[in-house]
Amino acid sequence: MNALADPKLGKYINEHFVSAFEKVGTFRIVGRQKQGGNVASYFCAQDGRVLHVVAGPVNAATLLREARWVVDTVKKALEENKKSGKSFKSQLRQAHAERLRKEHRLTVQPVMFDAPVQGAKSALSYRDPSGKTLAPVLPPPPIDGPDVSLTAKQNAAFVARQDAALKTARPQQIVTGKRGRRWVLSNQGRVHMLLAAHSMKKIETLYGSIFEGILGEKVSTKPVEVTTPFPWVRRGRGGVELRPINVKPSALQGKIR
Repeated sequence: MNALADPKLGKYINEHFVSAFEKVGTFRIVGRQKQGGNVASYFCAQDGRVLHVVAGPVNAATLLREARWVVDTVKKALEENKKSGKSFKSQLRQAHAERLRKEHRLTVQPVMFDAPVQGAKSALSYRDPSGKTLAPVLPPPPIDGPDVSLTAKQNAAFVARQDAALKTARPQQIVTGKRGRRWVLSNQGRVHMLLAAHSMKKIETLYGSIFEGILGEKVSTKPVEVTTPFPWVRRGRGGVELRPINVKPSALQGKIR
């Protein structure tokens, strides 16, 4: 589903954001079908620092909800900053930790300071096939454990669901807690976990940990590979014959002169 084709979402995005896009991976186009690739929607401040990310394709209602959350959270954080002087960055990271707790029932301690950025020669970097450094690998904060507000019965049920999910989870869905306990998190849960430590960092620093670390794709500067770019063109011995897509030639007889 093309979420951005939704008029309600488009109106809200146009009112509150300036849209842009950039290709950071590669994929194939065979005929009219796209094969491979993925998408991430970044909500950024004016200077390119990341406020929020939606990892993977979602429907219009979901993207609209996330966009509204960004706008509402930013307004609240700016007001609180004026009243108490509390850091905007710390409030945003706390907001991501809170969504992780409320929506995914796991807790982390937001990171309120930023370690020095890794150098270009660091081994902990995402690289292209030539070995060129593209972005640092950003470690998320460790999981403390389940939400302590859960009752004993709720906690037992949550742990049981997690144990069952671990049996079929993909490797990138599994995160490890402070005591070595493994937990299963969706892409969006892992986004909140990551941004509880790294929101308000520049997009060029963060995108590798989203695209490769969470979505499991490969950052690449290779161009898109196009196979049969013009499926309506049929080549034969006599030259090139143009045919409209999904229209039988017999249907056009007597209608085109």
